[in-house]
Parts: sequence; C-alpha cells; structure tokens
Amino acid sequence: MEITNEIIDHLSNLSKLKFEDDQKDGIRKDLSKIIAFVDKIEELDTENVVPLIHINQEVNVLREDEVNETITQFQALKNAPSKDSDYFKISTVLSKK
Repeated sequence: MEITNEIIDHLSNLSKLKFEDDQKDGIRKDLSKIIAFVDKIEELDTENVVPLIHINQEVNVLREDEVNETITQFQALKNAPSKDSDYFKISTVLSKK
C-alpha cells in the first residue's frame, strides 16, 4: 500500500492533528514501517491458535474483606511534623500564576 499525502491529510483530519509538509515525509516512513510489520504478522499461520480473551485463567480473584483495627485521627496526626487542627499541613504544591 502506498502512503500518499491524501491519506496523511485524511488521518490528520481524523486525529485532529496538523502536519507541516516537512513532517509528512517522516509520517509516511513511519506508516510504511507499520504496514510492513502488519503484513509480516499476516504471514503467520494462526489456523489452530485459540483467540486470547484473558491473559490468564483466573477470574475475579479478590481477597476477602476483613475488618481491621484502624487508627484514630488523633493517632494519625500525633507524629505529623506540621498539622492544622484536624489536617496534615504541607508546603504549597500548586501556586497561582
């Protein structure tokens, strides 16, 4: 399959991306490599291969819910380096610009 500028323009329209003319050559090469790879995969004999639905045979392997003892808010804040009444106090992460 030959990758033309029309195909690249159609793909750019579908993906809502804009490509400059100098970028189209790189995209054309990349798409050609991808298509060549898919063509190579199509050469494989998959006649007796069962389609893979799940990676393993396990289904819904979940742990049992167990009630555990938890710490209180007071205990959680007891060793905090900085706190403000009921909350941990941390340095500013996001700043206003």
